[in-house]
This record gives sequence, structure tokens and C-alpha cells, in this order.
Amino acid sequence: MIELNGEPYLDGHEASTFLGIKLSTLYTYVSRGVLKSYRQGMKKRRLYKQAELEALVRLRTSEDGAETVVNTVTEIPYAREWISDI
Repeated sequence: MIELNGEPYLDGHEASTFLGIKLSTLYTYVSRGVLKSYRQGMKKRRLYKQAELEALVRLRTSEDGAETVVNTVTEIPYAREWISDI
């Protein structure tokens, strides 16, 4: 974990482990707009905000408004499904 401006960031391997997915799936989420990555300096290294990763895991709420944790990230709908709900 890397801390920048008081905010924790994870590299690709840490982020994929945190989410319980393959690294290639993490890259797919970024390319589809489900998750945002941040470049560290001039390097090609990409970082992921820990807060955004945690939010990705807590996507759905139950009927009574209590938050439920999604067990697997594969349950996350594509961005086009979110847009159609608006």
C-alpha cells in the first residue's frame, strides 16, 4: 500500500487480491469504466484508491436500506446497466 496526500492507494496486484479477482479482470473493470486507475508519476505503474475499491465491494443495498456486501465482484453490473436505471 502506498499513501499519497493522506489517502491509501494499492497497486494492481494488491487491488486484485483485495477484490478477489484476477489482474486481467481488474484491467477489464478499468477499461469498462467500472473502476478508475491513477498513474504514479512518470511511470507506467497504475494505482487504485482503496476507498474506491471498498465502495466497489459495497454496491448494493437491501430493501430496508441496510448495506450488504457483495460476495464476489462478478456480481457487479456493467456501466450500461447503471446508466439505463437513470
